[in-house]
Amino acid sequence: MKILVINCGSSSLKYQLIDSDTEGVLAKGLCERIGIDGSCITYQKAGCDKVKTEIPMPDHTKAVELVIAALTDPATGVIKDLSEIGAVGHRVVHGGEKFASSVIITDEVIKAVEECNDLAPLHNPANIIGINACQQLMPGVPQVAVFDTAFHQTMPPEAFLYAVPYSYYRDYGVRKYGFHGTSHSYVSKRVAEILGKDYNSIKTIVCHLGNGASICAVDCGKSVETSMGLTPLMGLVMGTRSGEIDPGAMEYIAKKENLDLEGVMNVLNKKSGMLGLSELSSDFRDIDQAMEAGNEKAAAAYNVFIHRVVSYVGAYAAVMNGVDAIVFTAGVGENDPSVRANVCKSLGYLGVKIDEEANKSREDEVIISAPDSKVAVLKVATNEELMIARETLALVK
Repeated sequence: MKILVINCGSSSLKYQLIDSDTEGVLAKGLCERIGIDGSCITYQKAGCDKVKTEIPMPDHTKAVELVIAALTDPATGVIKDLSEIGAVGHRVVHGGEKFASSVIITDEVIKAVEECNDLAPLHNPANIIGINACQQLMPGVPQVAVFDTAFHQTMPPEAFLYAVPYSYYRDYGVRKYGFHGTSHSYVSKRVAEILGKDYNSIKTIVCHLGNGASICAVDCGKSVETSMGLTPLMGLVMGTRSGEIDPGAMEYIAKKENLDLEGVMNVLNKKSGMLGLSELSSDFRDIDQAMEAGNEKAAAAYNVFIHRVVSYVGAYAAVMNGVDAIVFTAGVGENDPSVRANVCKSLGYLGVKIDEEANKSREDEVIISAPDSKVAVLKVATNEELMIARETLALVK
C-alpha cells in the first residue's frame, strides 16, 4: 500500500509518499508560504534532485492539489493516479487526554481535535485544515490522525500533574502532555531492535535534541516521564525557547520591561533559548563556530544546554530506577558529536563510557558506547514520517 504522510503547518505542508511494503520513500517535498506571496512547492522523487517551483497557493486545498499533481505527473511522478494512494496519515500535534493512540479520522474525531485547539493554537487548527483539504480532494480514502501527545498518555499522575489547584486540571485539562511522541516512540523501538532486546523489558532515555528539544523516559515500552509540558515551551533549553524557568522571574522582567502576557510569551518562545543566551543564533552550527572563535556568550549558552540535558537524563534514570540505553536523535542529537560526548562525560556514575571514534561516525544508526560501558549509548536518526505511515497502515488494515 502507498501511504501519503502529511504534516500541515499554518503556512506550510510537508509530505512524503511511502510504500508500506518496502517502507521506502517514493517522493517527498514541502509547500511553503501558503496564503502568502512567493509561495512555492519543492518536490523530490527518490533518487532525483529536488525541483522547486514558485506557484500561487492561496490555501491548503490548493497546496494538496499541487502535491497530488506532482505525485501523478506523467514525466516525474511516482504514481499514475489517486487510486494508488491507499491512505493518508496526518501528524496532529495535540490530542489532549482524548487520544492515547492513533485513530481513523471521523467527524467525531475532528470535533475532538478542535476541542484541543486551545492547547495548541498554532498547530491543531492547521492540522485540521490539512485533513479537510485531503478529505475534499480524496473522498473515500482513509485518513488517520497520529498525535504527538499520544505516546505520553501512559505517564502516571505523579508525572503529569502540576502542583496548582486541582480544579485547573479537572476543569481545563491543565497538566503535562509532552510532545515529540512519534519520534520518541520510533527511536525507542529502534533502539530495542538494534540491541536485540525485548522492547517491553528495556529502560531507555531518548534525547530528541533539535531546535525543539525534549527528553523522554521509556520504561518497558511506555513513556513514564518527559520534559515538555502543557506546551512545547517546558523543559530543555531550545533554539529560541527558554525551557524551564521560575515563573516569578518573568513577572519581574515583565514589570521591568513593561510587557503584557502576550509580550512575555513572545520573549519565552521566540527570543530566548540558545538565541537569547548567545545573542547570536539559535543554530548549533553557528554556536559551535562562535565557540571556536572564542565567543564567551556562545560557550555559556552551549554549557547551559549541556547542563540541562545532563540534569534531565540523571533525573529520568532515577525515575526508572536505572537505565539500559541512552539514545540521541533529531538535528543536534544526530549531527553534533561534541554534544553527545559532553553530555556523556557527566554520566560516568551510571557507568557510561563513549567510544570516541564511533561517536564521530556519520552513519544514521551507531552504537557509540565503548564495549565495557554499563549503559548502551546510541545515535539513531528519527523518522516520524515512517512511524506515521506504520500507524496508518496498522489502522487501515
